[in-house]
Amino acid sequence: MNNNYELYKVFYWAAKTGSLTQAAKTLFLTQPSVSHAIKQLEDSIGLTLFYRNSKGVALTQEGAILYSYIEQSHILITLAEEKMAALKTLESGDLRIGGSDSLFKHYLLPYLEDFHLKYPGVKLHLNHGTTPEVISFLKEGRIDLGVVRMPIVDPQLQVRESFLLQDCFVAGAAYAELKDKVLSLDTLLQYPVILFSRNSRARMTITEIFQSYGYTIKPEIEVGSVDLLIEFARRGLGISYVTREFVSKELEEGSLFEVRLDVPLPPSHVGIMTMRNMPLTSAAIRFIELIG
Repeated sequence: MNNNYELYKVFYWAAKTGSLTQAAKTLFLTQPSVSHAIKQLEDSIGLTLFYRNSKGVALTQEGAILYSYIEQSHILITLAEEKMAALKTLESGDLRIGGSDSLFKHYLLPYLEDFHLKYPGVKLHLNHGTTPEVISFLKEGRIDLGVVRMPIVDPQLQVRESFLLQDCFVAGAAYAELKDKVLSLDTLLQYPVILFSRNSRARMTITEIFQSYGYTIKPEIEVGSVDLLIEFARRGLGISYVTREFVSKELEEGSLFEVRLDVPLPPSHVGIMTMRNMPLTSAAIRFIELIG
């Protein structure tokens, strides 16, 4: 027995209203169509589901048992439809984003705040990690999108270029003698250098830049966060390689200054990363549009 859902829908409304005429109006059908659908269902089941009374129709004992199940199904389907509508209009749902601590704090925070104000019913889930970790999060289905430094070369991923960041070397008062100088890479390497951890995209980038000029950069100190890069440089523990946009406050107030080099440091491209050929949630689409 594999009845069409439409037959159960007719049965539900006939039972709920107690009237074939009212059921027909609710479903925008004719009364003969409703009568025919109920007969089809009864013939399929092999049981009588209704009997006629002075007010219209009433459920038989077997019909009442069937109605108790169909009513639950109707409630669940209605709830599912309401949930889908809420997800579409972003009245509810989830937005799961992966990225580094620094990108969340120094770049994405205003966008996240704006998104939350516009769609307070959508729950935000932020997964912190390095670029390789964020890629793993995405492939494992733990996030909807990742915000990472490029380049990313992976046929499973689609990356939309979003914005540019400029990295630079900075130092604090302990290295004030370098403030008005332009250093060669060889001179810079005579000072203690502080870099991000080995598996970060920023670390890979500066390593590749120095190698292109025939140098190997070996940090005196390795750290796992931008905040430590900034604080260590301020305290005079070395010269840190950071993103200029992330230390704009310190550069403006003078607690840090940029150490200029005689070679250019190319800007870093940041992209929005998603799984290729995988549909995005409404929340993810709206957030990507918000970032622009």
